[in-house]
Amino acid sequence: MTYLALLHHLTFAALIALVSALVVRAMVNVRVMDLPNERSAHAVPTPRGGGVGIVVAFLLGVSVLYGFASFARLADPYFRGVILASIAIAVVGFVDDLRGWPFVVKLAAQVVAALAAVGSGLFVEVFRVPVIGAVDIGWLAGATVTVAWILFATNAMNFIDGLNGLAAGTALVACAFLAVIAEAQAGWFVYFAALLLGAGIAGFLPFNFPRARIFMGDVGSQFCGFVLAVLGVAASRFGVVEMSFLLVPMLLSGVLYDVAFTLVRRAVAGERLTQAHHGHLYQVAHRAGMDARLVAAMHWGFAALGGLVCLAFLAAPGPLKPFLPIALLLPQLVWTLYVAARARRAAIGRW
Repeated sequence: MTYLALLHHLTFAALIALVSALVVRAMVNVRVMDLPNERSAHAVPTPRGGGVGIVVAFLLGVSVLYGFASFARLADPYFRGVILASIAIAVVGFVDDLRGWPFVVKLAAQVVAALAAVGSGLFVEVFRVPVIGAVDIGWLAGATVTVAWILFATNAMNFIDGLNGLAAGTALVACAFLAVIAEAQAGWFVYFAALLLGAGIAGFLPFNFPRARIFMGDVGSQFCGFVLAVLGVAASRFGVVEMSFLLVPMLLSGVLYDVAFTLVRRAVAGERLTQAHHGHLYQVAHRAGMDARLVAAMHWGFAALGGLVCLAFLAAPGPLKPFLPIALLLPQLVWTLYVAARARRAAIGRW
């Protein structure tokens, strides 16, 4: 890519960020209020639904992409499936922000959206593994694994959105690295989609961090999680990179670990997994006295570390590639031990 082309792309992204900021500012005035409860990190009623700005900006950018940058489009069935599914996720998330639907209703909607994306043909069927080579698991297993991944990533981003700037900042860092990686691999749809999603988030973030004038709401967190999950599936098709299906999971390693650890811990404790709680690691750290801004910055750091590991992953010889994703577990284990120690000192018993 030439420097002139990059300048054009960044200028367009800046315009998309401005659109997002204008919509977010309008949503502050709409005042769809998030009332604090015993699980909330905020103490006063605060507007939510700021994710509408991210959604509008992203879809506007993608519309321009579809009309004027055919080289960066997925094949039409994939493109339509992904965009329609992401719109459905956003609509359901916004209605949930307004009405507060039960989790089972949201999950059902997510399943439908994931099936729509997979039904368009965008799923992982062949895994390229060092030494072993291409492993074809078949379309049925591939579709099932892809749906499970989309659901987990979508809900992980939703669950992690509990402190100012945490989810949005993490997604922004992940988008920045994903755009760099995709450009290097000539994965133009992933590049532009990551750039546009990042621009939408950049327009929202100043309204949410360090002081929150508005929250993303489910409309933003679910949308960001869904789009990143789908881009992870698209990135798995970077033909020259073995194990490229791990790129987005590595970028979101902090988010995915927190949610997976919390689910396992609660399951072992015999708790009902669909019941609302405040036992995520980031929530426990905040409850134990850690400044919310620092907790958010930790997760931004996890995403940045994941990005650096991804860059090393691209350059690493095949036999070394499996060890790099595993190495990302080390900082998560250190973080877990640190949070547990703070919880003990703060006399937080059952998380």
